[in-house]
Amino acid sequence: MRHGKKVNHLGRKTAHRKAMLANMACSLIEHKRINTTVAKAKALKQFVEPMITKSKIDTTHNRRIVMANLRQKDAVTELFREVAVKVADRPGGYTRIIKLGNRLGDNADMAMIELVDYNEIYNAEKAKKKTTRRSRRGGSKPAAAPVETKASNEEE
Repeated sequence: MRHGKKVNHLGRKTAHRKAMLANMACSLIEHKRINTTVAKAKALKQFVEPMITKSKIDTTHNRRIVMANLRQKDAVTELFREVAVKVADRPGGYTRIIKLGNRLGDNADMAMIELVDYNEIYNAEKAKKKTTRRSRRGGSKPAAAPVETKASNEEE
């Protein structure tokens, strides 16, 4: 039975787990993508997405809540200045987990977790869609040719 099993403990005590997730979240904010195991990536996603949501509204209260969880001033500053601006119009789902295969040493499932808005390869398609041109109902009107008067023709 799985009664009350909401948190993946990742084989660590509470303090160690919280410190590890805080460090991983700071690395994710700084580098925009990190490689880790699938279990840690899933735990990190649950840890970091509410903080990105809080960073969209820049208040002292939200900064203090995020600072209590992240524990690094530089990461909090970058989160509220740069990351929040990029994800301002996104309603959620700020991270993406891509499975990479197994690690050679211990055969652990590896994954890359990244911030969605910072991946230029996937976002290139969206930029193309926004630049598509749509026709209007009235149709296009022919361009007006320059009007020449008879007087200018007669002088030549």
